[in-house]
Amino acid sequence: MFRRKKQILARLQKALDGFIFCLGIFLAHFLRNNWEMPVWAVNMFDGVQAIRPFSVWLWLLVVIFPLGPFLLETQGFYQRSISPSRLRLAWGVAKTCAIFVLVISFILILTKQDLSRTVIILFAPISWLLLMLKEEGFRYYRNSGLANPQWHKRFILVGTKADAQRLVTDLQKEPSNQLKIVAQFDINDHTVEDLVEAMHRDSVNGVLIAATHTYFGQIEKTIQACEVEGVEVWLLADFLNTQFSHTILDEYQNRPILIFRRTPDDSWHHLAKSAIDATGSAIALLLLAPILVLAALMVKILSPGPVFFKQQRSGLNGRPFTMYKFRSMVTNAEQRKQELEVFNEMTGPVFKITNDPRITPLGRFLRKYSIDELPQLFNVLRGDMSLVGPRPLPIEETHRFSDLAHRRRLSVKPGLTCLWQIEGRSNVLDFADWVRLDLEYIDNWSIWLDIKILFRTIPVVVRGSGAK
Repeated sequence: MFRRKKQILARLQKALDGFIFCLGIFLAHFLRNNWEMPVWAVNMFDGVQAIRPFSVWLWLLVVIFPLGPFLLETQGFYQRSISPSRLRLAWGVAKTCAIFVLVISFILILTKQDLSRTVIILFAPISWLLLMLKEEGFRYYRNSGLANPQWHKRFILVGTKADAQRLVTDLQKEPSNQLKIVAQFDINDHTVEDLVEAMHRDSVNGVLIAATHTYFGQIEKTIQACEVEGVEVWLLADFLNTQFSHTILDEYQNRPILIFRRTPDDSWHHLAKSAIDATGSAIALLLLAPILVLAALMVKILSPGPVFFKQQRSGLNGRPFTMYKFRSMVTNAEQRKQELEVFNEMTGPVFKITNDPRITPLGRFLRKYSIDELPQLFNVLRGDMSLVGPRPLPIEETHRFSDLAHRRRLSVKPGLTCLWQIEGRSNVLDFADWVRLDLEYIDNWSIWLDIKILFRTIPVVVRGSGAK
């Protein structure tokens, strides 16, 4: 399915799914209050008083309507294929409903509301059933004859023989293809007048142009002719060869721009990530304030020198920023680094050795439980870092990258924790493996992935699987 149409349908789906979740909580409340449900000949709600009317809980719909589609999106619900596996779809929806119950329970606890637990429990299966019925309805509609005229577009294909044949072959491989080629025109053998005549004869929805950049003159004339007719034109821009980048169409000062990027696109997901970073770091600083104060006092009393270690690190796109840590080494650690280079255990530009003699006794304890990293919550609050992202490297190590592809780890904000820390941590001795984990995170980024990494970080820290 084409991106624009997919985006429109996704928005409609999100609105419909939000409504379904709202209907789910209403039906759960209705069943709890009005329907006798015999279980083994015993009324499930015998002796239970009626709960407050649903009008009292209308405020909850304001939370449920946007939150439901958001949780579905974290499960990849809106990125699935047009005809997904029923089993996989049902499992994804079930996980979302279970998470939703936990989230609603947490919200009710925070707001000190007393909605019946039975309503919350019924909400999950009812919402799951409604969502699955909706999906089955869409599946039936797509496979029925009624949907075919609305889901297919008639196009004329214009291009060189080689480009046109390659595109037709690709279209035939897609079983749910909604694009129907009614005529083909070789850009070398046919005139614009021939194309206009075919547009009139076949009543097409648009013209699809597949030609290399050497035919820009003919392409411009074709577009101008379609512009006069009011016929849509799609220009297949695969004459610019890229290996991994996603292509995004935008405009700047009313001029169309093709954007090629490998990092995730700017979206409300990034706004959500920024909001989580800001609120998460602020809450963590408040909750961990006693530990921060105690650690600062211990460093001051037991280790002569400043409490904090400050160093210039490479941030987003390599921009320098000052990163803070509790000092875990002797004060002349940077000066002694050069004499220890021969013991470096990490391949590549990064310096790391087991039992580093520069680390103080207190520093070993702070490092084991990652307490030395806690001041970086201030970096997250300032916006220099994120809660989850590739670990920031010193600027001099970044400058020593031997493979320029390694700089792609700088394409997102550095973070407090990452895949490297929960999967490899100090056992990773090859910088290429470190980068591989960082790029795996970047290429598969989602809010849900961030949440999973944060939760997986907790036991790693508690067990003391810290840095060397």
